[in-house]
Amino acid sequence: MARYFDVHPENPQARLITAVADSIRDGALVAYPTDSCYALGARLGNREGVDRIRAIRQLDDKHHFTLVCQDFAQLGRFVHIDNDVFRAIKAATPGKYTFILPASREVPRQLQHPKKKTVGVRIPDHVVTQALLAELGEPLLSSTLLLPGEDEPLTQGWEIKERLDHSVDAVLDSGDCGTEPTTVIDFSDGEAEIVRYGAGDTDRFE
Repeated sequence: MARYFDVHPENPQARLITAVADSIRDGALVAYPTDSCYALGARLGNREGVDRIRAIRQLDDKHHFTLVCQDFAQLGRFVHIDNDVFRAIKAATPGKYTFILPASREVPRQLQHPKKKTVGVRIPDHVVTQALLAELGEPLLSSTLLLPGEDEPLTQGWEIKERLDHSVDAVLDSGDCGTEPTTVIDFSDGEAEIVRYGAGDTDRFE
């Protein structure tokens, strides 16, 4: 059964955030809130976590996983980014965007696109997510919590606990955080290509 953490959305309890971060370090797969919708998260390098996310979501090997980062200092370790792209991304973050960029050597091959050698990265604008990332001290390997055959991600922590009780190890519930996934922008060739329209405004990239 999954452990359930009821966390205040604006003033997350430090002891609960620490407990979730410790479980992630120990190999747990967690469901957690972001500024767009709930997501599945595991520690970077957790190969079993990747396999479990693929199984829950029924994903193929071409799926772009996302590294959810606390800030640009962290993000810059995992992707190659030139000055123009950096400025464009910095103007839109933190926020409801995922950016696809060439992966650095810090990114395990299992997480990279098999042909393009790219990876998704984002910096969320969410108090609970930021608290978790600060406590963890590293990015979260992540994927939207969208179940097979469903049009929208799950948005209530109690429902996630009920439906994924035997599929995840922990549920971090801070209330409804929406059902619209991030907008995905591919900058791997240096120019903005909108891959998915979502919660983030695309005007600045069109």
